[in-house]
Amino acid sequence: MTNGTPQAVGETVEIVGDGAQSLGRWQPAVGAETLGLSLPPESRETIIQEAVNVLRRCVPPNAHAGHETGLVVGYVQSGKTMSITTAAALARDNGYQIVIVIAGTSLYLFGQSKQRLIRDLRLENRTERSPWRHIESPTLGGNADVVIRDTLAEWRDQRVPAEERKTVLVTVMKQHQNLEKLVDVLRQLPLEEVPTLVIDDEGDQVGLNARVNQRQESTTYSRLLSLKQCLPHHTFLQYTATPQAPLLINIIDVLSPRFAEVLTPGPGYTGGREFLSAAGGLVRTIPPGDIATATNPLNTPPQSLLQAMQLFFLGVAAGIVVDHERERRSMMVHPSHRTVPHHQYFVWVSQVRDAWMRILDLPDSDPDQRDLTSQFRAAYQDLADTAPNLPPFDHLAGRLPHALRRTTVREINSVNGRPTPVVWSDTYAWILVGGQALDRGYTVEGLTVTYMPRGVGVGTADTVQQRARFFGYKQQYRGYCRVFLEAAVADAFRRYQDHEEDVRAGLITHRATGQPLSEWRRQFFLTRVLRPTRDNVIDIAYQRVRIGEDWYYPDGPHDSPDALEENRETFARFRTLVSFGPYDGLDRRRDSSPNLVARLPLAVVHEQLLTAYRFPRLEDSQEFAPLLRLVQKRLISDSNDTCTVFLMANGDRRRRDYENNEVNQLFQGVQYDSQRRETYPGDRRIRADAGITVQISYLDLGPRNAPRNALIAENVPMIAVWIPAVLSQDAVVQPQGGPQP
Repeated sequence: MTNGTPQAVGETVEIVGDGAQSLGRWQPAVGAETLGLSLPPESRETIIQEAVNVLRRCVPPNAHAGHETGLVVGYVQSGKTMSITTAAALARDNGYQIVIVIAGTSLYLFGQSKQRLIRDLRLENRTERSPWRHIESPTLGGNADVVIRDTLAEWRDQRVPAEERKTVLVTVMKQHQNLEKLVDVLRQLPLEEVPTLVIDDEGDQVGLNARVNQRQESTTYSRLLSLKQCLPHHTFLQYTATPQAPLLINIIDVLSPRFAEVLTPGPGYTGGREFLSAAGGLVRTIPPGDIATATNPLNTPPQSLLQAMQLFFLGVAAGIVVDHERERRSMMVHPSHRTVPHHQYFVWVSQVRDAWMRILDLPDSDPDQRDLTSQFRAAYQDLADTAPNLPPFDHLAGRLPHALRRTTVREINSVNGRPTPVVWSDTYAWILVGGQALDRGYTVEGLTVTYMPRGVGVGTADTVQQRARFFGYKQQYRGYCRVFLEAAVADAFRRYQDHEEDVRAGLITHRATGQPLSEWRRQFFLTRVLRPTRDNVIDIAYQRVRIGEDWYYPDGPHDSPDALEENRETFARFRTLVSFGPYDGLDRRRDSSPNLVARLPLAVVHEQLLTAYRFPRLEDSQEFAPLLRLVQKRLISDSNDTCTVFLMANGDRRRRDYENNEVNQLFQGVQYDSQRRETYPGDRRIRADAGITVQISYLDLGPRNAPRNALIAENVPMIAVWIPAVLSQDAVVQPQGGPQP
């Protein structure tokens, strides 16, 4: 270390910063190990920058001790593993002596993650000296403590050149016995002042305390706490695409993250918006009669399954003709988490494939062959709607027998925690049939067609979203993709998109404040159809509320002199853009100037007023954040929508009492004349019959019951926004994490 700045191991090649240094505790250097990674060229700069953003929120490597917990949020199948690899490489570049990666709740998933790390960090087949000492599933019996002790000793030996010091990379399965063995090893070691990075892949799964409501600790959670206690100097990073559980656990829990970073998917990523939009044309609804239930047992393969298989085999044939089998093609059949139902589908798929191979080998004059070819032709028309470069049907029809023969059908069962392995290189095309083994974390190479005849289940949002194995980097072959879903599941996926984007936007907005995540108010959109996460990890109940169908305005618009002056300028600038005219609503008051009104594009109001208005208080900003996201959503769905804006009292200043740290009675009430006839309906009713309404006004604020000229703030620009019921959304609010309303 020099001058309090971490010294990168080896040559420091590049320093990356995004102008948000205040958000971090230190500035990592990007060195040779990070720059040596094989990253996608179009995403390389973003991946490295976001890894820097993550690492600089961690405990600095030159600190004597300390601990931190962070959350890193990506999308399903968006490349979180590449971010993990990059963060690990960057940690090595900056002198972290140990990196521990906890991955996979089954042997198969653990092996999948471990092999990716080995490949991407080039742990094997390096021509130069490796900077890593990889230890898989450490145990005392395997002398892991001796190996780690000897490796760490070289960091303290000044005679050892920096480039010869190796970072210990530990890979361990997220399973309590494996974690206990790792803890036993670490307890033998002197780890004071040993900077350590712990990465928990799928950090919302298994590791959180599933017995919190019983005032006890679940086993894996207990092992993770013991692991953290062994490390005087460490940061614990939770990587996930579904952050609901880590965000909703009690903020005093040691696994509750204190910061969050949001990852950007690469340009080729296709997620919920691409797959689930009606315009995309990729989703097919499975009819209720095609879904097996206790009252609707299926004795033969459902027609929708046959359609899905025909679409898939046509895509395989196209891959043979056009791509010469360069890009693998796969289909996933995901009927249930139980073994018996998915075994039935495996039998059906296998029998159908075999039968179709026999039929396609029959003469063209055979009626069965003609009928099957006609079915494939109908599927071809479906595929042609989204795959514009699809070869002519007659060209593909001749290759269909080859497509079927080159497809292997595999049942993915978990036996003793290990699903049946798939060696992708064995054949060009695969149909995988399975249940829970195909859920979270399982990567299906070249997945084009998904058939999922299962319901929402208990309706847990994060569990439903983790089934979306069909997301991923599929832009090049997106037109060949199809997703067959039960109607309620398709609806749940679509509704989840709003929730997901809202959570991500909220985390990004809060990040900009520089406040710890414990200060982020737990509030986000979520349809009542879904629960955010499993109840057994949450000990602070959340409430369901409705965002919208109400007025929203700040309580402390005057708290910052700088913000106050900026808002005055924003109002003045906005008024130059708008021609306010008389409002024809009831107003026979004699003691107040009339309100004026203008109707203009919502996009203008959003850009020039709503997003330009500064909120001095964090709680006001948090209150308005979901409202602004509602406006953004409206503009996405209808960019030409309009908004009604009222200039209250013709822009004259109005006095309002200020007490209990908030504006008291912003809205003037209903007014009557001496005959009790209504002369003014009250400010709350000054809004348009449809659409979003904004009121702007100028206030003089003073203590209640004080003389009118006893003011604490003058000429305060005030904004109030009405969201109509048609634009309202359900939300989850939990009474922790920042100011509450």
